[in-house]
Amino acid sequence: MATHARPSHPASPQTERQAARRRRMLRASAELAARGGFDAVQMREVAEVSQVALGTLYRYFPSKVHLLVATMQDKLGQLHTTLRERPPDGAGPAERVAETLMRAFRALQREPLLADAMVRALTFADRSVSAEVDQVTRQTMALILDAMGLADPSPAQLSAVRVIAHTWHSALITWVSGRASITQVGFDIETVCRLIDLTSAGPPEEPPGRTAPGPDR
Repeated sequence: MATHARPSHPASPQTERQAARRRRMLRASAELAARGGFDAVQMREVAEVSQVALGTLYRYFPSKVHLLVATMQDKLGQLHTTLRERPPDGAGPAERVAETLMRAFRALQREPLLADAMVRALTFADRSVSAEVDQVTRQTMALILDAMGLADPSPAQLSAVRVIAHTWHSALITWVSGRASITQVGFDIETVCRLIDLTSAGPPEEPPGRTAPGPDR
């Protein structure tokens, strides 16, 4: 029986033809997951649906986890495009970010089996998938920064954005596992987004009468 060597790192498309091939693989992955969840995404079937050789699929995605994390990257990219066309209309940055992230949740809610498959892949990801997982985090942060309308965030604001992104990913896990309702998720997202207002206000002032500590005498 033929075997396929699995590269430790996925190949990056260099030409438009290769990019189109990669898009077909991601589309096939999403379609199979939307119909049957994580277990329905079998590499051989993905290869057949996307009309590529199985070895080619493994060259782009060394495992099913790589493939599904990349599928989540792709979905977040599509969402980012949609949000740029129809930006959130909240009154302030915190409201706009909360609206953005809840729109992402509602998009995932429309395809619960796909959402479950992608989130399971994120939770199963080991060190070999760290680059792809980091990309999901960066895409989530880009969504948040766009909603905030910040081109040059301060270190404190970037820290808040990272916390919000981590909270969003954590909320995804609790939601798909049935441990949190969409209402609870919305409350948590609105709560963590208040960090934006706190960091935008600048560092707290020292109370009157306090001086900076000097060296020990």
